[in-house]
Amino acid sequence: MTASSPVAPKPLLTIEPRPGWVPLNLREIWQFRDLLFSLAGRDIRLRYRQTALGVSWVVLQPLIAGGLFSLVFGILAKMPSGDLPYFVLSYTGVLAYNVFSNTLNKAGICLVGNAQLVSKVYFPRMVLPLSTALSTLLDFAVGLIVLAILMGVYHTHIHLGAGLLLAPVMIAIILLMALGAGLWASALTVSYRDVQYVLPVLLQFVMYATPAGYKLSVVKDAAKHHPHLFTLYMLNPLSSVIEAFRWACLGEGELHWGWITYSAACALVLMLLGSIAFRRMERRFADVI
Repeated sequence: MTASSPVAPKPLLTIEPRPGWVPLNLREIWQFRDLLFSLAGRDIRLRYRQTALGVSWVVLQPLIAGGLFSLVFGILAKMPSGDLPYFVLSYTGVLAYNVFSNTLNKAGICLVGNAQLVSKVYFPRMVLPLSTALSTLLDFAVGLIVLAILMGVYHTHIHLGAGLLLAPVMIAIILLMALGAGLWASALTVSYRDVQYVLPVLLQFVMYATPAGYKLSVVKDAAKHHPHLFTLYMLNPLSSVIEAFRWACLGEGELHWGWITYSAACALVLMLLGSIAFRRMERRFADVI
């Protein structure tokens, strides 16, 4: 380039807050997809770098939870499990619930955990909570390997069929719910740090309000004289999809298509409202984080 050649102007991006309801910018998130994958990979590496058991924790967590549910509900409370060993039934439910719990937990603290990045570098902030879904799905995939082994060991008690194709649909609904709630939680945590301490405790209570460790038929039998109690239980959108995931994988459980449709609608609405709320609060992140 000679001295007389004109210098090309540098690209300029002006960042300014927008008033009112801010529309979603999916195109911008797609442009930063490399960052999304990088953040997900970093989360996986950092999580197990200085742990003695490493990635084994991904397998141990649902195994321990499944074992505790088997002891409490299967042996002590003597709840029915059909033809299945109670451990397989509870492990499958816990595996599905962990997709919701882990995604929401990670999304809730992702902005505070990346405070330096949020305050100094421009990128769509929504990339941070969305990246947590990828690491959760990897954990879920490892858990599925253990489930496949259990299904092979107890194959005589498991009735597989075309219903297995329903399992990814149920996980997609659960993940959508978790991301919608996670967007809200992550934005609130920036201003109210109490959220990150309340969330894990709340999720422990929510687990017992879902058929993760027991069959849905147990709730139906207990509420047969009070149908409104069963309806109240099913208003939790996780209930029908966790039971449907178990049915898809093991052939044991119940399908309530009306409630599954309700859960899918709740997931879509929660994701939409969570995204809008996140974008609306996003303008204050760098100032208060």
